[in-house]
Amino acid sequence: MMANQGALHWMRRNLFSTPFNSILTLLSVTALVALIIPLLQWAVFDAAWRGTDPESCRVASGACWPFVRVRFDQFMYGLYPLAERWRVDLGVGVGFLLAGMMLWPRFPGKFWIGLSLLTVYPVAAIILFGGGLFGLVPVSTNAWGGFFLTLVVSTFVLTLSLPFGVLLALGRQSKLPLVRFLAVGWIEFWRAVPVLVLLFVVIIMFPLFMPPGFEVDKLLRALIALTILMSCYIAEAVRGALQSLPRGQYEAAEALGLSYPQAMLRVILPQALTLSVPQITSIFIGLFKETTVLLIIGFFDLLGMVQTASTDPRWMSASTVATGYLFAALFFWVCCFAMSRYSARLETKYRQTR
Repeated sequence: MMANQGALHWMRRNLFSTPFNSILTLLSVTALVALIIPLLQWAVFDAAWRGTDPESCRVASGACWPFVRVRFDQFMYGLYPLAERWRVDLGVGVGFLLAGMMLWPRFPGKFWIGLSLLTVYPVAAIILFGGGLFGLVPVSTNAWGGFFLTLVVSTFVLTLSLPFGVLLALGRQSKLPLVRFLAVGWIEFWRAVPVLVLLFVVIIMFPLFMPPGFEVDKLLRALIALTILMSCYIAEAVRGALQSLPRGQYEAAEALGLSYPQAMLRVILPQALTLSVPQITSIFIGLFKETTVLLIIGFFDLLGMVQTASTDPRWMSASTVATGYLFAALFFWVCCFAMSRYSARLETKYRQTR
């Protein structure tokens, strides 16, 4: 009874507080019902759920989920050789394990785990995925794809762009005119370049300026381009946090006799990075979704694999294509929502400890 009264009170206060709010609430509910019911009807109730061949979808008028089940490995691994996919499982599994240790409250040795994540793990993962050393079969980056490619691009770019972004932010705040000028020029120049233009430059124009016979992997060029761009975005996020800190924090560090590196590492940056967590998370979520732009330079992430699989003549139909896009949208939404909620949790935690 008390719960019902509480719910009614909340609805009256938040949804029907005024006649205008009541009309908006009713219109919103009507729009949601008009959208959700047909979607559920198509995606769930009229969908084909069983079977492993295209014929199982032709008897249903809704979504074709057997298509996703049959092509799931391709969506996850791309064209990575079947016999070598254990390397992807091992590398990604170790990465998630180390990240879980970092995110676990009060887990011991976080400094060394974080240091290994930033230094040892990327090198080991690239060797493991690419092969060619220690008896591992070489696997070209052209075979990397699906969600695996999304993870590689997101992890590589974030790992490198975060320290570069912090250095650029400190450079922009520097008291040395030359350092400040170079940092400002670098950030403003790259921020003004659209990501698609940048990718075309590194893929098409970069080889024209290289000596004959000198070639850099196409995926590596794209990763470097995205790292440059994202580090500029992160630099601006960190710079905003640095400017929001009270002047007293800088003066207190100086009063303690700390040198500039000590003051930055022990006093200023820990607070600034904490304040910039929401913005950095937003940048990372944007990067996670923008991996789909790699499709235009010949790499097939999750969305690219869905599009490629949808062109299979055996599965080609409107419901198959729509089901693939719905699966990709749900997959990206779940990942981004989880990151957003974790960021909100961190923000709340740090706000309570201040």
